[in-house]
Amino acid sequence: MNLVHLTASTFLGGPERQMLGLAAALPASVRTTVVSFPEGGRCSAFLAAAEGQGVAAVGLRHDFPRVAGAVSELAGVLRDRGADLLLCHGYKANVLGRAAARRVGVPAVAVCRGWTAEDRKVRAYEWLDRRHLPLMDHVVCVSDGQAAKVRWWCRVPERRLSVIRNAARFGDAAPARLALRGFLPAPVSNIVVAAGRLSPEKGFDVLIDAAAEVLRNDPDIGFVLFGEGAMRPDLERRVTDLGLVGRFVLPGFRSDLDRLLPAADVVVLPSFTEGLPNVALEASAAGVPVVATAVGGTPEVVADGETGLLVPPGDPAALAGSLLHLLRDPALRSRAGAAGQRRMRERFTFAAQAAAYLALFARLCSSPAVAA
Repeated sequence: MNLVHLTASTFLGGPERQMLGLAAALPASVRTTVVSFPEGGRCSAFLAAAEGQGVAAVGLRHDFPRVAGAVSELAGVLRDRGADLLLCHGYKANVLGRAAARRVGVPAVAVCRGWTAEDRKVRAYEWLDRRHLPLMDHVVCVSDGQAAKVRWWCRVPERRLSVIRNAARFGDAAPARLALRGFLPAPVSNIVVAAGRLSPEKGFDVLIDAAAEVLRNDPDIGFVLFGEGAMRPDLERRVTDLGLVGRFVLPGFRSDLDRLLPAADVVVLPSFTEGLPNVALEASAAGVPVVATAVGGTPEVVADGETGLLVPPGDPAALAGSLLHLLRDPALRSRAGAAGQRRMRERFTFAAQAAAYLALFARLCSSPAVAA
C-alpha cells in the first residue's frame, strides 16, 4: 500500500512527529510519503527530518491562492506515488487534498487535531474546515473530546468518524538535567517546563501569573517555557512586570524537546483548548508528572490524582496550588511519573496507533498490502 500524508508544515512540531512516528511503526508493506505545501520555504525542516528517517518527502511548489495549480500538482504527486490513500492534516490539506484525491480516485481522510481560534484569520480558516469535514471520505479525531466537537459542530456521520489517539516515543537516553538547567541563569531546586505555540489559546499568560504565586511560596523554583509565537513580547513584558526575570525564561522553539522533557520535575499545560496534547504524552512517556487544564482530550492523557493533576482553565490560583503540591512532594512526583509511563505503554504507543490505522485502511482501501 502507498500512503501519502499532506500537510502545511512550518516547523518540526507535534503533528509532524506523529506522522513520522506512524511511518516508523507501520509494516514495510505500507510505503509512506509526506507532502507539504511550501509555506514560504518553512516546510524544509519537516521534509529533511522525514528524509533523515528514510521516509519519502515531497515539497509542493503551488499554494493558496493558486488553487487550480496546487490541486493539479498534488494530483500529479498522488499518481506518481501510486497513492492508495491520502491522509490530510489541517484545513488547507483537507480542502485541496480532497479535490486532488477525487481527481485521482483515492480516499481522502482528514486527521482532526483541534481548533485554536487563535485570531480572526485562523477562526475563518477553522470555520471553513468545520464546513468541509463532512465532505471527507473519513475523519480521524485524535481524542474522544475532539470527536465530540466534530459530532456536534460538523455533523459527520458516525460511520465516517474514528478516534485514533496520538502516541509517544519512549527514549532510553538519560535525562539531560544539565542541559535544562543551562537555560536558567542561577541554580534552582526544581524546574517546571511548559512548551507550545505562544498564542492566546495556550494560556501561558495564566501560567506566568501562577508562577508568580509559586515563587512567592518557594523562590527556588525555575520555569522554562519553550516555543515561539505572536504573544512573545506580551509574555516577556508580563515576566518583567511581575519580577520573574531569571526565574521564568523563554528560550524559544526547540526541536529536541523530547530530549529535554525527562529532566523536568513537572510539566505544565495551561491551555484553554486542546485536541490530544503531544507535550503531555511526551512528558508522561518520560516519567514526568503533568499539571494541566481539564480541556479537550487532555483528561484522556492525564489521569487526575494518578499521573498528574487537572485544574480548571484560566485559574492561576488553582494552577499554582497544584504545582506547589507536586513540587513539595518528591515521592508523589515519582509515583505519578511512573504511573504516567505505565499509562502511555498501555494506551498511547505508536504500535497501537499503527494497528488502528491499518484497520481503517483495510476498510477504506482495496489494496491487499493493507492487511499484510
